[in-house]
Amino acid sequence: MSVWFITGASRGFGLEIARAALERGDQVVATARQAAAVEKEFPGDPSVLAVALDVTDPAQASAAVGAALDRFGRIDVLVNNAGRGLLGAVEEASDAAVRAVFDANVFGLLSVTRAVLPVLRRQRSGHVVNISSVGGFTTGPGWGVYGATKFAVEALSEALHGELAPLGVHVTVVEPGYFRTDFLDASSLHRADEEIADYATTVGSMRAVADSRNHAQPGDPRKAALAIVSVVGSPSPPLRLQLGADAVGRVSAKLDFVRDELSRWRELSVSTDHG
Repeated sequence: MSVWFITGASRGFGLEIARAALERGDQVVATARQAAAVEKEFPGDPSVLAVALDVTDPAQASAAVGAALDRFGRIDVLVNNAGRGLLGAVEEASDAAVRAVFDANVFGLLSVTRAVLPVLRRQRSGHVVNISSVGGFTTGPGWGVYGATKFAVEALSEALHGELAPLGVHVTVVEPGYFRTDFLDASSLHRADEEIADYATTVGSMRAVADSRNHAQPGDPRKAALAIVSVVGSPSPPLRLQLGADAVGRVSAKLDFVRDELSRWRELSVSTDHG
């Protein structure tokens, strides 16, 4: 039996992962800004500890970890799922909007991870699952700032993988494509206040795509949660896990592009060495 510590567990991926873990017979520390939102989903379940957690508050993160240890005695799986989106051209995004999405997606993830890692290191076992996005590997117009936060999550995860592997702790960064959650709702996805006409054909068209795909995305969150739970149960889990055919297609295309560009410019690139 494993103990899962999941952020953003009141809806979307976080809620589905919590359900899948419970079905496996595990115990779950389900955190959200409002603990009542979690309690509503799991009324009276003794295998669930609902904890209020604003991931951007390091003191709350430490308190949540303490509550988890008091209740279950250990933490085996950390799922950094809480976050927010931002849709808009890089130039359109205000400083406040950029900072807000970085606070949630990067600094919040760091706060929770720093609070949990001493437990995993002491146990010499565990698994950190960071929910990124296919936009953390390849991004495009309208998603620059959001993608930048997820690129940061990818870098942190890759470094953590190397740092924690000798200590018996696995790290997996998950790269979902479009899934049928409420991510494209205003409650999760914030939009730049300014719209610059010169970006109408690029970012403007992406705004239209987001509107048309909302609650019509191809990915099934339930299947995604089961895939994540299965990876955590694997003796050799991947560093990166793409979810959804769209994510696999976009990652494959990016790899092809980088490989081709590297080949075309290789001679100039290597000419800069001494000698």
